[in-house]
This record gives sequence, C-alpha cells and structure tokens, in this order.
Amino acid sequence: MHEAIDWLVKTIGAMGYPGIFMLMAMESSVIPIPSELVMPPAGYLAQQGQMSAPLAILCGTLGSLIGAYANYFAARFLGRPLVLKYGKYVLITEEKFAKVEGFFLRHGEISTFIGRLLPVVRHLISLPAGLSGMNHVRFSLYTVLGAGIWVTVLTYIGYFIGSNQDLIMRYSHHALAIVLIVSALIITVYVKLQRKKRESQKSLD
Repeated sequence: MHEAIDWLVKTIGAMGYPGIFMLMAMESSVIPIPSELVMPPAGYLAQQGQMSAPLAILCGTLGSLIGAYANYFAARFLGRPLVLKYGKYVLITEEKFAKVEGFFLRHGEISTFIGRLLPVVRHLISLPAGLSGMNHVRFSLYTVLGAGIWVTVLTYIGYFIGSNQDLIMRYSHHALAIVLIVSALIITVYVKLQRKKRESQKSLD
C-alpha cells in the first residue's frame, strides 16, 4: 500500500491534472483503481503548493463523469440489446427487465447519487442507468454531485493529513463510514417521502 501511494504521488506529480483526470476516469469505469489512492495524494501535493486543490477536485470529478459515461454508453448500446436477446437464457425475461428498467427510471436520480458515494457500487451504477436510458442531463447532474462530494472529501483528507499513508487510509475509512450512515439516512427519508406521495395520490383518486 505504501509503495502504491508513493508511486501515485510521483505519477500525479509528474502527469499533473491530466493524470488525475485519467486515473479517476479509470476508477469510475470498470478498472479497479481505488479513488482513496488517487485523490489524497493530489490533496497532499496541493498542500505542498505543487497543485491547486480546486483544480484537482475539478479534474477528479470530470474524470469520474467521463468514466461513468463509458459504462453508460457501453450498457446503452451494447448491453441492452444483449440482455433483451439472450437474457431469457439466464432467467432475465423481458418482463423482469422492464420492471428493473421502470424502477431505475422512477428512482434513477437517488440511485445514481448514492451509488457514486459507495465503494464497488460507484463502478457499476452507470450500467443500469445506461440500460434504462436515463436522461443524460439528470445522469450527468447526479453523477457530478455524488462524485464531486467524494472527490472533495478525499482531496482534503490528503491536504490536511499530508503524506502519512496510515492516517490517510484510516481517515478515508472513517469518511466512508460517515458517508454510509448519511446515505442510509438519505434513502430512509426518500422512501418515506415516496410513500407519502403515493398515499396522497391514492387519496386524491
């Protein structure tokens, strides 16, 4: 882990903002590069005066969006036809697919936003968005919002902690725990609001 972080600090220092953009684009797609190993070194370099923290955050967020769109378009133009054609062989009927698609079309915003904050899920959440044909503007907005929050948190962990790898990983885990709790609260509130909305609609009918 120490060697990986040292390598990333040197790589980001040498490649600059394009390096952050590229690594976060890879992290946001299916290539398993943890963002916890990319953005804290950028924050450390910003603290050393070798980078600008806002620009590093911007590049990391835009990289995340581009990586997410790679998955989105792959699912949209390649995955959907394959699922519809061959899904029946793995028990994914058109009816089941339509239900999943309908769910994401109704709740795609909250799913995309929360998904960008969660490990593993952030690599995959763009796939159902692409399969369901989620609106591009909404997909971009909630991807940028979720990714921007996480990138900012990691960048400033590196900025304030410095090059202490153990502390970076420890506080990254603490930040993740807080994000999980906040995400659970957001989902709880969202579910209650949706339930009230359905009940009010039934009363009107």
